[in-house]
Amino acid sequence: MNAAMVNYPASPAPDWHGPGAKRRGWRAWWQELSWRKMLWSLLYPPRGQRIMPTVSGLLLISLSLGIGSAAYNTSNNILFITLSLLLACLILSGVLSALNLAKVAWRLDARPPFRVGETGTAGIDLRNRKRLLPTYGLWFEVRTKAQPKGRRIVMRRRLDPGGAETRLEWSWQPEQRGLEVVELTAVGSLFPFGFLKKVLAAEVRREVLVWPRPIEYQRTPVFSPARRQSGERVNRIGHSGDLLALRKYSPGDSHRLVHWKASARLRQLMVRQFSRENQEGFSIHVDSAADRWPRAEQFETMCSFAATLAEDLFTAGRLGTVSIDLDPPRAVRTVRDVEAFLDQLALLMPRQSSGRPSAPPFAGDAPAAVQFAGRQRLTFSPDGARGVAAFVDGQKAAAA
Repeated sequence: MNAAMVNYPASPAPDWHGPGAKRRGWRAWWQELSWRKMLWSLLYPPRGQRIMPTVSGLLLISLSLGIGSAAYNTSNNILFITLSLLLACLILSGVLSALNLAKVAWRLDARPPFRVGETGTAGIDLRNRKRLLPTYGLWFEVRTKAQPKGRRIVMRRRLDPGGAETRLEWSWQPEQRGLEVVELTAVGSLFPFGFLKKVLAAEVRREVLVWPRPIEYQRTPVFSPARRQSGERVNRIGHSGDLLALRKYSPGDSHRLVHWKASARLRQLMVRQFSRENQEGFSIHVDSAADRWPRAEQFETMCSFAATLAEDLFTAGRLGTVSIDLDPPRAVRTVRDVEAFLDQLALLMPRQSSGRPSAPPFAGDAPAAVQFAGRQRLTFSPDGARGVAAFVDGQKAAAA
């Protein structure tokens, strides 16, 4: 079973890179126009910049050498004029390729969530700060840990001058949980004739967390306890029952809870807090001891199982606290709390045994702020050679 999660937290905006990342004044621009610097940059390009001929460029160079040899041997003016036109096209291609990349900025944006086995989306934001010239035909080399060979993304639309922006997106599928690296390795231009290509080393990378894979599991009646008393209420935020109070909107709240009249009166979003019927909640505890999980595939299944159960229980409003190993239980009240737990599971590794108990007693060590009525402890253990079982107070509740 898998419950869809919504309202993921926005990641911080990445920095801009490239020739147009920083604004430069007229003085710096005039200094760069010095003929000595321009000649030196052509003879010894800056680090990470390459100008290479394409297949058509090599054919053009070979044709130019042939026509030049014929023109020298025959002293034919028409052949000399043809040679000069071919060389002019070759030089013009290199100059326009350099101008095509001038004052263009880019940034790599990889927004969560990313999960094993699910298609994730990353993007490249582009900005053209040139005042007169548009930008055409840029291409980008991107790669991830799951796709080390990389792939090429081509900008097929015109990017107008004057600060116009566009976005290029591509999809990729993580193959393992943990820390994934999304990298932009190179930026190139073939504009306008495709005889020469100018390549800039980008070296832009983003590190993202990949959550465990959603997993199917089977439940038992132990995992679906009945309510204690029909109509019994508790002062806990819910989606049904009596109205308790109004509070400010926070990311993760459902838009159906917004109190529009109060929001219009106070000029800020306000949401309603309801009481709801008391259900028996669960406290998820993950024990990552290496001697408990000798098989790597079972450990991965356990991480996926714990992540899926956390999402399902939170969606049903029955997840009280979560904890891993010796960490104290943490209350789960919003989507952010569930995502923090999934982030921990993404980086979780088998823990070497130290002779200490894997978890403190829930009743004695948990603070009063995380005590929930009817909470039951949910733990995980190997089930056979490959499976994983979830236990509620010693009774098998679910298996994956």
